[in-house]
Amino acid sequence: MKKIKKGDEVIVIAGKDKGKKGIILTVLNAEEKVIVEGINLVKKHVKANPNAGERGGVVTKPMPIHRSNVMLHDPTSQKGSRVGIRTEEDGKKVRYFKSSNELVNA
Repeated sequence: MKKIKKGDEVIVIAGKDKGKKGIILTVLNAEEKVIVEGINLVKKHVKANPNAGERGGVVTKPMPIHRSNVMLHDPTSQKGSRVGIRTEEDGKKVRYFKSSNELVNA
């Protein structure tokens, strides 16, 4: 079970976007990176492709950020928190916030 999944709300803890919150759009497991909505935005110059109906110009798009630079947002403490994995009585694995001992809702 992974500690960070698609759809989780995270806080950036390092880099140019430190302190910002966003939702994870994609998890790239092979590279250990995540793409977060509104974080690490870059401007990319795109060439027009009339056959596909695409316009050219400058496009702003999110780029991957290493997963060690983000923490899950804990709604009870309104801060980033470490995440642990434990097994419930019925044998099901669940994620929980280590600071508040609450389950991650996702």
